[in-house]
Amino acid sequence: MSDDGGAGEPLADDQKLEMAVWFLSNAPAGEIHYVAKDVRALLGDDAVYEAAAAEAFPEYNKEHLLALELPDRSGDIIISAYGELDKNNYLDPRTAQVATIDHIKQTCTKLRPAADEELPSVYIEEFRCALDVELSKYVGEAYPRGVCAVYCTSGKDVEGPGADFSLAVVISAAKRSPQNFCNGSWRSVWTVEFNYELQLVVIKGNIQVGAHYFEEGNVQLDANIDRKDSTILQSPDDTAVAIANIIRHHESEYLSSLEESYLNMSDATFKDLRRKLPVTRTLFPWHNTLAFSITRDLAKELALGK
Repeated sequence: MSDDGGAGEPLADDQKLEMAVWFLSNAPAGEIHYVAKDVRALLGDDAVYEAAAAEAFPEYNKEHLLALELPDRSGDIIISAYGELDKNNYLDPRTAQVATIDHIKQTCTKLRPAADEELPSVYIEEFRCALDVELSKYVGEAYPRGVCAVYCTSGKDVEGPGADFSLAVVISAAKRSPQNFCNGSWRSVWTVEFNYELQLVVIKGNIQVGAHYFEEGNVQLDANIDRKDSTILQSPDDTAVAIANIIRHHESEYLSSLEESYLNMSDATFKDLRRKLPVTRTLFPWHNTLAFSITRDLAKELALGK
């Protein structure tokens, strides 16, 4: 990133830092290391790059719900705000362990057992664990590379019926295929609020789907949608089944709507993008596109074959 390339004053280090953080933070899913390599080369300043990486990587990993294998191979941990104890330590509620994360290398460096104060009460754990079991079944069926986690977000010290509490469900699935010039991710977060007085469980979700195809071009998909539903408060096992079915329903419905929209894209969306009447003032015959031959027209125009 040249200091004097072009008109104007040279860029100050804080300006370079801000720009570098923006590029790193906005890298498509699974591609931050490719972007980082180019940003580092453009900056030509290791100190500024390292400052930018230290700021951008942790936020990027949390935003993209990065899943990393635990050092003891007992499973994967999702890097999310719900499990964040501090900048480098994250709780894995399923194994009751705390993982130390190297955000830039995107690896787990060590594990320790979670302290009692970092875990919910036995009563809350019944609901959390039951929901985790049901969600794991669903994610295992629906997402070949999917990972899920259930966190207690409020009321973790509740010891029995009579008080409200909240859980958060995080689902992360990704497909990385840079050799085929494409990457994609599915991220969904569901907040689950237990209201004891109303005997009601309110479920609110946000689903984000991203895809990037970059063979001889740069095409990106960034779609998201919010959903809301509810169910009655029952035993931990029955409540977990009801919540998992609600999440399954809404995610399957949204996926079906995406598939339908792309199946209709060539017949509807691309057609609507074209002006109603072109400069020739003649409607394009969509019903008979085979009547046109670009090769024949070019050959005639260029007098080829004569």
